Amino acid sequence: MEFDVVIVGGGPAGLAAACRLMQLAVQAGRELEVVVLEKGSEVGAHILSGAVIETRALEELFPDWRERGAPLATPVERDEVYFLRGPDKATRVPNALVPRTMHNQGNYIVSLGNVCRWLAEQAEGLGVQIFPGFPAAQVIFGEDGSVAGVVTGDMGVGADGSHKDGFEPGMELRARQTIFAEGCRGHLGKQLQAHFDLNAAAGVQHYGIGLKELWDVEASRHQPGLVVHGAGWPLTESGSSGGFFLYHLENGQAVVGLIIDLNYSNPHLSSFEEFQRLKHHPVLAAHLEGGTRVAYGARAITKGGLHALPKMSMPGALLAGCDAGTLNFSKIKGTHTAMKSGMLAAETVFAALDDDRAGRELAGYDAAFKASWVYDELYRSRNFGAALHKWGPYLGGAYNYVDQNWFGGKLPLTLKDERPDHESLRPASECSPIDYPKPDGKLSFDKLSSVFVSNTNHEEDQPVHLTLKDDSVPVAHNLALFDAPEQRYCPAGVYEILRDDDGGNPRLQINAQNCVHCKTCDIKDPTQNIHWVTPQGGGGPNYPNM
Repeated sequence: MEFDVVIVGGGPAGLAAACRLMQLAVQAGRELEVVVLEKGSEVGAHILSGAVIETRALEELFPDWRERGAPLATPVERDEVYFLRGPDKATRVPNALVPRTMHNQGNYIVSLGNVCRWLAEQAEGLGVQIFPGFPAAQVIFGEDGSVAGVVTGDMGVGADGSHKDGFEPGMELRARQTIFAEGCRGHLGKQLQAHFDLNAAAGVQHYGIGLKELWDVEASRHQPGLVVHGAGWPLTESGSSGGFFLYHLENGQAVVGLIIDLNYSNPHLSSFEEFQRLKHHPVLAAHLEGGTRVAYGARAITKGGLHALPKMSMPGALLAGCDAGTLNFSKIKGTHTAMKSGMLAAETVFAALDDDRAGRELAGYDAAFKASWVYDELYRSRNFGAALHKWGPYLGGAYNYVDQNWFGGKLPLTLKDERPDHESLRPASECSPIDYPKPDGKLSFDKLSSVFVSNTNHEEDQPVHLTLKDDSVPVAHNLALFDAPEQRYCPAGVYEILRDDDGGNPRLQINAQNCVHCKTCDIKDPTQNIHWVTPQGGGGPNYPNM
């Protein structure tokens, strides 16, 4: 199938790009064939974010978004920021001492999945074709080496590689330009960055894992528009860093989550268990007690910021959104920056199609990005994460307050952290084990019941999509040195070490059916032996209202 533009990913960047392309086509009176590929069973099924969003990019794309019924129903009413000093102690940070990037007046608490579903409706109304359940599995390269499109994954392949009844080969979707907007650690984006050496002038990318739950809370505890952020316990016990969030939505619901920086060093740390015990702290329990958990999920986020941005253009294709790493970690927000990058990509591509420059490298995209408010915003926040990495929550937080509130992010200093997250683990023998309490079934839960409420499903008889470059490495290396950390950094119970009855012959079992597509294993594996690829179409979580 041939199109003018193929967009890989039905998140905010990809859908904003699709909408902007068609708006330009309508204005120019030009026919344009645009298709969006979405690996989830529907648009929004795999979208996971806090989410408090700024409307700046949305206002530019659809100034009449309110009249169009965009699902932004809960404006932020007030912010609260805490530092947790232990399992039952906390200090509330005065608003005057909070970095201005974390103030949320004028923003909205939303389900980003629902926002993407609405964006998909707008895109389809403009004439965009959307193919949910069709993951892009590989890149098509033209004879001149440029990107010529993508191939979707084969359907109906058995675990042994055989073709089952109903086998359907993947489709070739060829395009004059392809926009990759797969989100954080996109598996094709990762390959393209290596193939075209897009990171040659970039610093090391850093990541976090975000875990989130959706709750129905008691009416007496519901405070629509309340935004709570914080840091400290329990991560400080292991010398790790990150922060939590709790937002009150409409309809008696609230979301709670924890972001853990993936540069942590203690291999005994379990991201899932840290999140579960966090909810027992009185600051969070005061909102959740008596409520009912509705959904659970997890997703990696890019947090390297400006310093880690790769070159975003290559022959025949562009990177947009978190495939490039445009999230502003100082705001804990990436939707508005992802949307704007997608819109810039659309404007660049449309001009190239009009000038018949299809297939060439559109270096004007990088220039347009650097001239945009997104670049200015990321520049002002360039030191935020590195300061916390270098100096910790106290000194790093103090630096960020001074930099953001007094100097608007323009202190004449650039901090860098060039150690990749996967190199940060220390040997297990040098670190203290962490004793995690059993879940109580009220505020804290086990992994299997959590995966169940993520509505995750993969057809069992299919090739495992968590591939290993060397089958022996995780057991031989990770088990001996790091006590098999994949058992703990995975938030869904995908990885298990099995042994014979006598306790010998350890081997790795991959329960790929549990995978919520967070990509943490692809990032944190100290041997970089785990490579995440797309499963067969539609597999993975199905997040409601997340």
